[in-house]
Amino acid sequence: MCRLALILSWLLLPAVGWAADTAAAGSREFPPTLESYQDSHLTSLPEILKHRISAEPFNLLATVLFAGAILHTFLAARFRHLAHHLEEKHKAQWWAAVQAAEKAGTPPPPETASVASRLLHFLGEVEAVFGLWAVPLVILMATRLGQGTAVNYLEHRVHFIEPLFVVVIMALSSTRPILELAERFLRLVASVGRGTPVAWWFSIMTVGPLLGSFITEPGAMTISAMLLGRQFYRLNPPRRLAYASLGLLFVNISIGGTLTHFAAPPVLMVAGKWGWGMAYMLENFGLQACAAVVASNVAVYLALRGDFKGIADAWETEMLKKEAAETAAHRVPHWVTGVHLLAMAWTVLNAHHPVLMVGGFLFFLAFYTATEDFQSRLDLRGPILVGFFLAGLVIHGGLQQWWIAPTLGGLGKWSLFGMATVLTAFNDNAAITYLATLVPGFTETMKHAVVAGAVTGGGLTVIANAPNPAGQSILAKFFPEGVSPLGLLLGALGPTFIAGACLMLLAP
Repeated sequence: MCRLALILSWLLLPAVGWAADTAAAGSREFPPTLESYQDSHLTSLPEILKHRISAEPFNLLATVLFAGAILHTFLAARFRHLAHHLEEKHKAQWWAAVQAAEKAGTPPPPETASVASRLLHFLGEVEAVFGLWAVPLVILMATRLGQGTAVNYLEHRVHFIEPLFVVVIMALSSTRPILELAERFLRLVASVGRGTPVAWWFSIMTVGPLLGSFITEPGAMTISAMLLGRQFYRLNPPRRLAYASLGLLFVNISIGGTLTHFAAPPVLMVAGKWGWGMAYMLENFGLQACAAVVASNVAVYLALRGDFKGIADAWETEMLKKEAAETAAHRVPHWVTGVHLLAMAWTVLNAHHPVLMVGGFLFFLAFYTATEDFQSRLDLRGPILVGFFLAGLVIHGGLQQWWIAPTLGGLGKWSLFGMATVLTAFNDNAAITYLATLVPGFTETMKHAVVAGAVTGGGLTVIANAPNPAGQSILAKFFPEGVSPLGLLLGALGPTFIAGACLMLLAP
């Protein structure tokens, strides 16, 4: 451990004088504006990208680091597997030493942890990936472009409002009063199917994502994932059904927030600039999204109905009956639930005013402490890790416009839709739609295509949509080997095709 501390100290030593030197260090605006490249005369995408790399070589370096972070997310499960293997090996060696000490009549060695195992486990935390890769990015930016440039980018060019909002709304949505209220409402819907696992699955997968248009996508994801864990995943569904449900949830959440113009981040990025109101969203996206959610749910159920039959018997266990009876007998008072709803409403209404949002959350924490008898344990670890993930993602994503904008700008309707869908899998969909607003000459058809593609591809990977890390963080405990990126991709492919067909073919 001392050796590791010395290494970390040596690595962090250049940052000691950072604050003192930044004021004196020269800084410039970075990344450059797209107009500053002066390459409007170039028509070939390779020529544009080559020109922009030559004009600003750091563009390529930033994208290489971004690609490294993406590759790291796909290798996270492997890191966790190696960490578990090293930990077991370390414990076996310690136990052998204990037995040898007993035979020799000497004191047994103290139990220690494997440093290598802990390090690999840290590298296997998906939520830490982009924040981890942001460290070399910022260091290289400071050394190559100047400390002032790096600080200016973090302070003025990158906006951390969305990660902060996700932390607060995820914490509020995971409280006992909100979960019980959502569960009672969904129980009414599930009662139509007599409260079977299939009925709960349909209720959560249909109603939960559509709530994202009103309580925001992170809130809908948190509630849906927690209820899925409680009412479905705890019944140990087959691995194939588990991944199909996870992919379906991510896709439905991504498109379920398009009924309004203020709840889904990819829509919020363009609504003001393009003049899209609630009526426009409902007509051009909302009705099609509802059709896609229902069609995807039915398709997945029909394809895997045999797997559903395998978990039906577990529903009638005495443990679940006892828990349901205890919940009904000790319900949270209505006035406590009302305050929680007001806190969520305050957070949503002030999502772009961090001082008011955080201030409201601090008031909520005081109320939570005063009403602990009606609360469950408030676990902030998950929300903070998700916020850290998104903060790292926006740091990287803000440097990718040099290649995303020209890639989108020269495409037709269907090509634009396909490209936006694919790019979304490797960058947050809000970043894709934001960059689309920077592309001049977009027709209304092209605007619809890029937003439709961005929300369609929002379930393909954990980084494709801001709420996905929250859902994965909540449900990861039901995947013993960790959530496989390939498993998530395969589970989301079918719903993604259905969503794309509905959003594009059913559009007016």
